[in-house]
Amino acid sequence: MKSSRSQKSCARELPRRVTSALILLCVCWFAAANLSAQEPRRDQLLNGLRVLMLPRPGDANVLIKLRVHDGSAFDLAGKEGLMQTLADAMFDQQIRNYVTEELGGRLDVATDYDSINITLAGKAADFDRLLELARNAVMNVQLTPEAVERVRGERLRALRERKQTDAERADAAVAARLFGSHPYGRAVGGTPESVARIERADLMTMRERFLNPDNTTLVIAGGFDPKAVTRTLRESFGGWVKSGHTVPATFRQPDQPDPRTLVVNEPGQTGVELRLAVRGLARTDRDAPAALVLAAVVRARWLAGLPELKDRAAFVRHDAYGAGGIFVMGASLRTPAEASKALEAARSVLRDLSTSAPTAAELDAAKRDVTASLSQSTQGDEGRATSLLDEQTYNSTAATAEGMLRAANDLTPIEAQRVAARLFLNTPTATVAVGDAAQLRTELASAGGVEVAGEAASAPAPQPKPQQQQKPQQQPALQLKRP
Repeated sequence: MKSSRSQKSCARELPRRVTSALILLCVCWFAAANLSAQEPRRDQLLNGLRVLMLPRPGDANVLIKLRVHDGSAFDLAGKEGLMQTLADAMFDQQIRNYVTEELGGRLDVATDYDSINITLAGKAADFDRLLELARNAVMNVQLTPEAVERVRGERLRALRERKQTDAERADAAVAARLFGSHPYGRAVGGTPESVARIERADLMTMRERFLNPDNTTLVIAGGFDPKAVTRTLRESFGGWVKSGHTVPATFRQPDQPDPRTLVVNEPGQTGVELRLAVRGLARTDRDAPAALVLAAVVRARWLAGLPELKDRAAFVRHDAYGAGGIFVMGASLRTPAEASKALEAARSVLRDLSTSAPTAAELDAAKRDVTASLSQSTQGDEGRATSLLDEQTYNSTAATAEGMLRAANDLTPIEAQRVAARLFLNTPTATVAVGDAAQLRTELASAGGVEVAGEAASAPAPQPKPQQQQKPQQQPALQLKRP
């Protein structure tokens, strides 16, 4: 009788699994087809500038994306926001207005830990103007004393006027708690205090070290003649002087995070922003796609174990950078008591996954979530251009959205458990709660101790240290080697 019921259950389960597998296969096929529909024309100027072209003659629009392959991870210690300020100097407000109002186009400049990204989009008829603006942005950055004062003042004003949300404060605090003075613990855009320390000489040094053609890739997509553009590029970018060297990252490993929960005090506030984080994997790590899938598994288990989280803003994500990453769980909770329960549930999920594999059903559902997200990021010229740039930044097709999608879809339960053990087993965690300190101190006291930000430092309670590391010698959080 039991055997008969088991056979019926398997018979019902088989079609569902087959359907899930087919859905994943179709989504992956469509994403792969989108990325491989047109192989780019590849060129490299004598000065090292890499050029990737996706021509579509007759298209009325054009997209130009230019990436400098180093970002805010190279900000000088104590001067966070340095690379962001350099990026701010590339276009003044007059040029931005010209692109958006007169040309009817789009201009974006974004800085992250690994790169500076310039995007110019508009009509194909305005291609030459847009390309000239991109050229001037990297070749003729204005760093006169007046220009530096203006740009630094604008960034300072924006930082002082913008009020951080509790969620943003929690995200920043948990990164700083986890990484300390390591670049990944610092704000990409800096703080009012750090930006105020930036001097003109600092910006000129960054320009000399990083704004070089052999550290840059240009992607062009849309309506243009590739032969004519190749000639134009050689004329306009050919005079850009090659650096002939790279600046290696020499980050020292961060110290272990304090095991206590850091409370950022918001007196009288009933709600709590909770974060729990462990160090993640680099973008080029072969297990980075598995970490994305595990984030979806962890979130599903966290919500299942604590049903009240389902109507809260709860997330789990893995962010991978050039030299490491962060795996973070977060939620917006109504009371300190809820925060305590959510923290215990989060730790339990990570502990269980580090010692036992997820089920096939859990993994299939997580793969569907990851596949949908990655596939969305590959759509259109923007997605294709970003994928090509990622390949150049990380020197690997596996680090592109397409490569991660394939690896995520091939993940098995056993492999998922191995990666979970690598991430979570005996791994120090950083925990942050933004809320009323008086209430949180009581609620979280039993969950490993509490430290309130801004209070006189006290020694944390003794904790077992299964992975104790030798404390490194004192040195700057970031050191740039001279070529």
